[in-house]
Amino acid sequence: MGPGLVHDLRLELLLQLLLAVVLGGAIGLERELSGKPAGLRTNILICTGATFFTVLSLHIAATRGDPARVAAQTLPAATLWVVAAIGMGLGSGAYVEAIGATLLVLVVLGGLRPVERLVALRSSRSHLTIHARPEATTVEDLEALVRASGLEVERTAFHRENVDLVVELELKGPRRLHDQALIACVHHPSVRSVSSGE
Repeated sequence: MGPGLVHDLRLELLLQLLLAVVLGGAIGLERELSGKPAGLRTNILICTGATFFTVLSLHIAATRGDPARVAAQTLPAATLWVVAAIGMGLGSGAYVEAIGATLLVLVVLGGLRPVERLVALRSSRSHLTIHARPEATTVEDLEALVRASGLEVERTAFHRENVDLVVELELKGPRRLHDQALIACVHHPSVRSVSSGE
């Protein structure tokens, strides 16, 4: 294989990976804006990884065997797709391609931050009113549960009402996470009831 052909193949791979970023990102952005799971980063990683796997499978098959058998050994999870594809590249001696794919993914994921901030501006707000047993760490525990679900706690207020501690949380974040936060609070051992409002 001459140096000109190698150069052309590397340029073609770069173009394929860039297209994977654009097309996977387009689908991911639509899902982010719709508040659906598997958003921008996930779809970019899957599409990029799948592209790299396909190219590597064909490359390996040309010298060592069946591409279907190579591809069948992959794990269909976003980051694993890319990382495993890079590992395949290293294992098959495609060092330049593996390094190039790694740099491309790092640059793209770093560049997504402004887009994610823009998506965050379209995030929704909700209000949780929680009736719980008045234990020493109840408020802190509930705030931690909500933050662990990926939402921001904008305001916390609480007061006693009969035998209950009533905690009110103002939440902000992607729409799909609000239900997760509510469910997490419902399952807290101190919580008696949870109601929500946009």
